[in-house]
Amino acid sequence: MTHTTLQDHLSRWAGADSLRQGVAETVQALAGAAVTIAELIAAGPLAGAMAKVRGYHEDGDSQKELDAVADRLVADALRLAPVAVLGSEEADEPLALSPNGTLAVAVDPLDGSSNIDTNISVGTIFSILPHNGPNSLLQPGNRQLAAGFFVYGPQTSLVMTAGDGTQVFVFDRVSRKFVLAHERVVIPAETAEYAINGSNLRHWDGAIRSYVEDCQAGAEGPRGKDFNTRWVASMVAEAYRILMRSGVYLYPGDARKGYANGRLRLVYEANPIAFVVEQADGRATDGHRRILEIIPSKLHQRIPLVFGSRAEVERIARYQINSAGLPERSPLFGKRGLLRA
Repeated sequence: MTHTTLQDHLSRWAGADSLRQGVAETVQALAGAAVTIAELIAAGPLAGAMAKVRGYHEDGDSQKELDAVADRLVADALRLAPVAVLGSEEADEPLALSPNGTLAVAVDPLDGSSNIDTNISVGTIFSILPHNGPNSLLQPGNRQLAAGFFVYGPQTSLVMTAGDGTQVFVFDRVSRKFVLAHERVVIPAETAEYAINGSNLRHWDGAIRSYVEDCQAGAEGPRGKDFNTRWVASMVAEAYRILMRSGVYLYPGDARKGYANGRLRLVYEANPIAFVVEQADGRATDGHRRILEIIPSKLHQRIPLVFGSRAEVERIARYQINSAGLPERSPLFGKRGLLRA
């Protein structure tokens, strides 16, 4: 059986277009780094104390040993691609690479790093933009040339889009190549599965709390059907599951100190995920705006994020912006109903 490799796919997509060829080279470079990262993760404790905390970012987030290792591997790989500047979660400021580069790349080198030592899937997220000056990394997501993420789990997979649908490639450990597994992913518009960190319920605003309570009420509640809840604290794992079988992911802003705008970053987390999801017929919003239309103000800007099945994301947005859009709520399920003081 003949399989389409990542290189084959990118070569056909790029053709003779020099900018696309640069994007293809960049994705291939990232894929090379991802294989090395995957092998370190697969070794677990045999690779050393990869979950050890090395220090803290200015915002208080911890940096693990593998965060730093993955960051270095990605940066080294991209030095061989036509990348002018790299923005990373692990660096306060962008890193200048090739002076003749035509591209800007933003990455989260290791999404889900709190799960490094728990044998749960983690990943690398990337966004590729045209380099057009000192603020190249602050372009809205709708200007991305390509984006995607690697998942390091039972399979090492690459989910990517270059604006013509969303593809999934799986790393073949025999040939040492990424092979096309899903040529065009489509997320079902409807779902009965949502992912949110329920331990923060007391901090949510009324709209998010109402949405989750309506789902939890099940078939007897205003939604009229039963829902399943998922949460693994690794966004790439959540996104992959949604791409494969539908669902919706919520990381809203909340009342905790420092969480008013959520904890996810617009440039190198929300934007690439939104591009991938929209190209698979899903949606991504901050609750009020389409993610891909938001103009970043800084590299590490945080943003609330909801993405996944189209109809469910649109419903959540209605909860946020228009109380009239909520399902009709009986007193039993109302904010001040029979069971509420």
